[in-house]
Amino acid sequence: MQRVAVIGLGRFGMNLAQQLGQNRVEVIAIDRNHRLVDDVKEEVTLAVCLDSTDDGALVSHELHQCDVCVVAIGENFEASLLTATALKRLGAPCVIVRAQTASHAEIFRRLGADEVIQPETESGRQLARRLANPRLEDIIELSDGYSLIEIRAPQAFHGKTLEQLALRSKYRVNLVAIKRATDEKNEAGEPVLITNYVPQASDIVEGTDLLMLVGSDAAIATLPK
Repeated sequence: MQRVAVIGLGRFGMNLAQQLGQNRVEVIAIDRNHRLVDDVKEEVTLAVCLDSTDDGALVSHELHQCDVCVVAIGENFEASLLTATALKRLGAPCVIVRAQTASHAEIFRRLGADEVIQPETESGRQLARRLANPRLEDIIELSDGYSLIEIRAPQAFHGKTLEQLALRSKYRVNLVAIKRATDEKNEAGEPVLITNYVPQASDIVEGTDLLMLVGSDAAIATLPK
């Protein structure tokens, strides 16, 4: 199971921690505010009150050993900066930092953050779903509780026909289209994709296929990782 540390429990961080917990991800929620830690403790694996700018505190809870560390402190740029650099220095494999401005985002990138997100481009809910399923390429929230996703074909689907997969009956999702790589390359040297909007029951899913699926968020969460 993927282990994710969410550091900073403001609105963005709190939402992220809660969504990850609902997606059956092992979540360690961190904040300096006891009240915020208490508010989320029933919804995550572990909730801890500590100063994330303190290397010793990070090490004592093995936060640097989490698969992903999300620094969601937000308003306090200095604390975000110190936390992110401490995690990278300690060897954290993936550090994602929330930036308030484009200039802050550039600073985080230069200091080695693996990914920088800005609230206006990605919500805590969207990030949670992306972290919960690393195969997720894109997501469009259609209405409350329903989404259209683009996902790299899970290994469990490789070599099987759509009839064998029975996506609607087994997973309660509907297949909208299949994107498949061709031998042709674009200007960037990447394979050109063709989109099949009328997939047949006899079509076989290939390892490099992208599947466009629509369904409830609860159903999407059950798809193989």
